[in-house]
Amino acid sequence: MPVITIARQFGAGGKTLGRWVSEKLGYELIDEELVDMVAKEANVSPEWADAVAKEAGNEGLLSRLMNRLGPYRKGYVEVAMEKSPGYLDGNLYISLLHKVIPEVAAQDNVVIIGRGAQYVLNDRDDTFHFLILADEEYRIDFMMRYYKLDRKQAQIVVEKQSKRRLNLYRNFGRTDFEAPELYHMVFNMNRVSLKEAAESICTLVIGRASS
Repeated sequence: MPVITIARQFGAGGKTLGRWVSEKLGYELIDEELVDMVAKEANVSPEWADAVAKEAGNEGLLSRLMNRLGPYRKGYVEVAMEKSPGYLDGNLYISLLHKVIPEVAAQDNVVIIGRGAQYVLNDRDDTFHFLILADEEYRIDFMMRYYKLDRKQAQIVVEKQSKRRLNLYRNFGRTDFEAPELYHMVFNMNRVSLKEAAESICTLVIGRASS
């Protein structure tokens, strides 16, 4: 069965949609697991990798991490060439995503949430790419309903995570993640329900797999 990637604006419901699709198709849902794989490749703690994932492109984060760990004397090229460098920054994080995402995709029957997988797997014929988006009000309301946040908390989270996602894509050298030509389908969650989006994805994937 084809691999599925789901890119999303934060708060549009990408992980929820991915969970529904994976359950319906019998797929494995891959999300934070990619960060753990990157941490293993870089020989750093999952907490460090998660911090870098959230702040990719933020040089201030790297400085704070380095201050905690003491002087760092290796150059970037030297580190990047090592099998287990014991170090991770935004650039190396992106490089390792290009390594681990194809390894995950090779297993087939997976739904990959975010992490720039639509770029990494762009040339794979057996992969379907989907994007879900919504206006800010929908995304704030979604975070309030599904994550039990008050309005102020939800608004702060949506704004902060949206900026972090933009930083991640800038590290990929891309800012066009909302361009419809990157995807097989784009869903406006202000106009369709998560259930309708999930059913559309499954219908396309199953139909293509059986043809």
